[in-house]
Amino acid sequence: MTNFQRARSEEQREVRRRAILDTTAAMLEEMPIGEVSLNELSRRVGLAKSNVLRYFESREAILLELLDRAWRQWVADLPALVRAGIDEDAPVHRRAEQFAAVIAGSLAQRRVLCDLLSAQAGVLEHNVSPQVAARYKRAAVANVADIAALAQQHLPELGDSAPQLTAAMIMAVGAVWTHARPSAAMLAAYEADPSLTAFKLDFVTALREMLATLIAGTIVRASA
Repeated sequence: MTNFQRARSEEQREVRRRAILDTTAAMLEEMPIGEVSLNELSRRVGLAKSNVLRYFESREAILLELLDRAWRQWVADLPALVRAGIDEDAPVHRRAEQFAAVIAGSLAQRRVLCDLLSAQAGVLEHNVSPQVAARYKRAAVANVADIAALAQQHLPELGDSAPQLTAAMIMAVGAVWTHARPSAAMLAAYEADPSLTAFKLDFVTALREMLATLIAGTIVRASA
C-alpha cells in the first residue's frame, strides 16, 4: 500500500491516477470483476475512497479504462501473430480458419481482457456518466476498426463487411468466455452426471469454431 500526500500538481495527480489503474489491474489478476470493490482498491492504493472518486467517477469507469488499455495492448500484438499464423497463398476458406485460430489462441492467455469484455455491456457501461461512456465507446470503435483493417488485409474477400464482422467477433468473445467458465455448482453437476459435459465448453476451441463460422458466413454474404 502506498500512502500519498495531497496531489498539488498535474504530474502528481497523474501519478495517483496511474496508481489507481495499476492497482485495479493487479486486483483483476487475483479475482473476478465482481469482487473488485472500491473499498479494497482504496485500501491497497493508500487513498480514501472519496479521493479515489476524485480521479474516477466510479468503479466501472476505472474498469472501462482498463478494458481499453488491455484491448489496445492486444490489438498491438495481433499483426505479428496474424502474419505468423496465416498462409497468404492458401485458399480463402483456409485463411478464414487460420485467422479464427489466431484470434482465439491470442486470447487464451488474456484472462483479464476476456473478463472485461464479457462484462462490458451488462456491467461496465452502467454507473458511468454519458461523458465516460462516450469516451470509452469512441476508443472501442477505434479498436474495432484496427482489427477490421487487419482482417481485411488478410481476408480481402470480406470487402466492406470487415467492421461488422469484427464487432460480432468481439461480442462472441465475451459470450463464449462467460459460458466457458461455469460456476462451481455447474462443475459439480458435470461431475455428478457426465452426460451433461456435452455442454461444457473449451474456450479456445469453441471461440475458434464460432469465429470461423462468422467469417465464412460474412464472406458468403459479401460475395452475394
